[in-house]
Amino acid sequence: MFEKNEPFAVDIKAGETTYICRCGLSANAPFCDGSHEQTQDKQPTAFTPEEDTTVYVCGCGSSDNSPWCDGTHLQLAKSA
Repeated sequence: MFEKNEPFAVDIKAGETTYICRCGLSANAPFCDGSHEQTQDKQPTAFTPEEDTTVYVCGCGSSDNSPWCDGTHLQLAKSA
């Protein structure tokens, strides 16, 4: 399971589909590498923006808005 105390910043070009890992097993985090097939657990999130953008993918594994960062890592750091 990948976990870090900050989000992954991912630049995505308009019209380009990116698959974001949701199972936490990918060796290529935050991108899906098919590892979820081992568990039949959470499927990746496909994201295709209409314009070039940067998205922030949860790295702590605790976001209520998975796979996107919701700032939960900031609260986790304060309670540690």
